[in-house]
Amino acid sequence: MANLSILKNGKAKAVRFSTLEAICKTLDCQPGDILEYKSDEDTQ
Repeated sequence: MANLSILKNGKAKAVRFSTLEAICKTLDCQPGDILEYKSDEDTQ
């Protein structure tokens, strides 16, 4: 559950593939369905 809290709060610096796989299996989705790329320029 700690992984989900960190992801939900936007405090994750990285995501392990095993965590991403578990989330996608549970939600029956693909990584692109739940991830969004933002460049460093977007966060400034």
